[in-house]
Amino acid sequence: MRISTQTRFTFFIGNMNDALGELMELNIKASTQKDVNRPSDDPVGMARILDHRETIAALDQYAENINTATGWLGFADSTLTRTNEILTRIRTLAEQAATGTMSADNREQASYEARQLHEELIVLANSKYEQQYIFAGHNTGEQAFERALWLNDNDGATAGTTFSITGDANKTVLVRFTTAGAVGTDALDYEYSTDGGTTFTSGSIPAVAGDKTLNLGGVQLTLEAGTTVTAHDPAVSGDANNGTWMWIRPTAQYKGDDNDAISVDTFGPSLLSNAASGIFNKNVTVRIDSDAALDSDPVEYSYSTDGGSSWVEGLTTDGSGSATELSLVVPGGTLTLYDSGSGNTLTAGDQWIIRPRTANVQMEISPGENITVNNVGKDIFGGIYQDPSSSVLTLAPGVPSSENMFDTVGRLIGYMETNNQGGCQEALEELTPISERIMNYAARVGASENRLQVASGILDTMRNNEKERLSSVEDADVTELMTNLANQQMVYETVLRSSSMVMRMSLVNYI
Repeated sequence: MRISTQTRFTFFIGNMNDALGELMELNIKASTQKDVNRPSDDPVGMARILDHRETIAALDQYAENINTATGWLGFADSTLTRTNEILTRIRTLAEQAATGTMSADNREQASYEARQLHEELIVLANSKYEQQYIFAGHNTGEQAFERALWLNDNDGATAGTTFSITGDANKTVLVRFTTAGAVGTDALDYEYSTDGGTTFTSGSIPAVAGDKTLNLGGVQLTLEAGTTVTAHDPAVSGDANNGTWMWIRPTAQYKGDDNDAISVDTFGPSLLSNAASGIFNKNVTVRIDSDAALDSDPVEYSYSTDGGSSWVEGLTTDGSGSATELSLVVPGGTLTLYDSGSGNTLTAGDQWIIRPRTANVQMEISPGENITVNNVGKDIFGGIYQDPSSSVLTLAPGVPSSENMFDTVGRLIGYMETNNQGGCQEALEELTPISERIMNYAARVGASENRLQVASGILDTMRNNEKERLSSVEDADVTELMTNLANQQMVYETVLRSSSMVMRMSLVNYI
């Protein structure tokens, strides 16, 4: 059978291209060391590869989160340790000031160092990691504490009352009253000293209703109407049982946020009062699903923890509600509804959103596992704080007064600067529980660091396992690949050689 030159040419070119294509495919695999380079190489295998890569990317992000969290917690640990070292030095100064052998000049000299250490404590409480304040709660963009003035007295005259202080002073302002009575009712005379009680300046407030402001040089003290004071007897030395004395001295005001309260917002026509209790990590939306009354049995309701995108439905109360009160159980606690005097009716569609204050900064360190990396400064260092729902400054809530570091150190400075040995002894007794509080928080931070180490080890194991599974699907067997490449190269060269020989043949070769 005669085969035309065109047919032979087409056949030879096809064979060469097939051989060359196989050779180039093997060459690509050799250069990438991968068995699967395109979806067409292995569609099922590529789907598995993409899944493994996605998992590894997530694990890499967890590893980065752990590294960041380790930095936050490690810095907090060292800061709390340094804070305790400063408290140790302050305790030494307090021990000296509390002894009877120290003179007024000696206490004043010790107060200079105490003031500087108080400043250093504020600096430590405002520590930043990666330009974020680690003791400001969730409000990491603003400093946690600022310098402030606060007041304490010797006889409880200001207990249960409010007061405010404006202005500034670089030394304790000592105030004593020379007449007795009630603010806003009686005319009162007072004296104040800005040099530790060596000299006094007189002042007075009129018998006019309302709060009254005492001008104390560069400081203004406003006392609430009704604050009752007793008179100082100049014939008796000291402040013990000798009228009302007040010390205006340094402290620190917490400016961050807290985890102290839970608010509830009402959506719908409901006039019921409400309150939430428990520990909530996120907002919870609660919805009434059928018309009812507080004492209906049962009341149908649902809740959502993702802003209403999805709902857990079919929930009912246990029949324990009364005509005036009903509790609905939700994740983290309960929502209690009260009759506010306008009826106890529940309407289908009524909603309430439980909003906890969330001061914690959390990082996800493994699937479904989070760790808190920041701290609420007032819970550690104390000081004074204005709750967002209030217009009044108070000592940091939730912190016993005997463990309030900034308040106790501030009182100690005030007593040192006014030569009050008894006050120094009182402050000295509080420094030990304060130090214990600081180290308890340091221990919590250390426990979180240990947890991160465990999580990091588990994460490394998961990453290695995932990479091995990816390699088993994606990576080429180098030995097999090199053998196939050599064989294919031989095939290609054979095709070229045989094609060349055949293409040169003609009838002229047989003449």
